[in-house]
Amino acid sequence: MGITLQQFKQMKERVSGGARSAAPVFSRVSPNPVHTVILGVDPSLRGTGFGLIRLGKPHPVALAHGTISCPATWPRSRCLVKICETLRDALREHRPTVCVVEGLFYAQNLQTAIIMGEARGAALAVVAEAGLEIYEIAPRKVKQAVVGYGAAQKLAVAKMVQRLLNLRDLPDADAADALALALAHAHTQGKVGLTPPKRI
Repeated sequence: MGITLQQFKQMKERVSGGARSAAPVFSRVSPNPVHTVILGVDPSLRGTGFGLIRLGKPHPVALAHGTISCPATWPRSRCLVKICETLRDALREHRPTVCVVEGLFYAQNLQTAIIMGEARGAALAVVAEAGLEIYEIAPRKVKQAVVGYGAAQKLAVAKMVQRLLNLRDLPDADAADALALALAHAHTQGKVGLTPPKRI
């Protein structure tokens, strides 16, 4: 049975390692690049925490962190604009290549869930607009990775973040959570056996 010239070229491409060739199952080379500047975001309408770290030796370095605070008197739309503007400025200045957000939580109050979703959506839209890969990690997994205990209190997380990043001052709770997200993601990079964060 004969084959066409086009079929022959396709077969040759497959055999010679074209785009469809398989990679070794246990290869230690990750298909994803190792990100050196990581953005962590802990979204909330009135207090979105953010933190940027750069991987390095002997320890990661905090590039910037803070809380995007919005007074209770502000309408929600104004808060969402401030979240967008602040994150856009941070992205422009520090050029991260990946963003990590806190995984969704269960909210009994529907109104609270809607408001949290708005803040999260605003943050994710800005990050996606900048072309970053976006992952989410469950709060318990973040605490487990940073503190070693999945039910650690916020103060314990802040103190461990301060220690790991060699910060002079204790970061506030929202910023500490964002930095912890970035550290947890850094911990998963290149680590065999760790569950990778969920990409969104």
